[in-house]
Amino acid sequence: MVGLLSLSLLSLLVGVPAFSAAAPEQEVILDTPVRTMEGWSYINCGLPTDVVQVKSISVSPDPPKPGKNLTLTAVGTVNEVVKVGAYADVTQFDICHEASAANASIQCPVDAGDYTVVQTVALPNEIPRAKFSINVRGYTVDDEDMLCLDLKVDFMQSPFPRIF
Repeated sequence: MVGLLSLSLLSLLVGVPAFSAAAPEQEVILDTPVRTMEGWSYINCGLPTDVVQVKSISVSPDPPKPGKNLTLTAVGTVNEVVKVGAYADVTQFDICHEASAANASIQCPVDAGDYTVVQTVALPNEIPRAKFSINVRGYTVDDEDMLCLDLKVDFMQSPFPRIF
């Protein structure tokens, strides 16, 4: 529905009818849903050789709201054991220590396998009404690439009401 609406709005803006019969060479096929920057987005910038393969990330509420709990669900595969000492370079923090301190459902060492991690955090009401870009680079204890994510979160209030 959102993809169809987005395609319709795009065609209105460029002056092309949205539902006209297009010639095969003009046909556009979208393999993934179109997601506008209403609140957050992510890009998996990892390599196929990374220790952690992120399959999906979702948040609730979507979009995130200051002063509310945020539940993050991440689905992925761990291809090698992640040992104590593995870290993420955001402002560099020990992921095993942080998982322990947050009482996360997965604790180090993390064995190879498929995982779904669900974690809820309280977002402070004082979050500045701004757009944030967070570049996450994760490394094993041996400094091998573990994962790569680029996150964008928009806490600016939209001047347009959300109608669906």
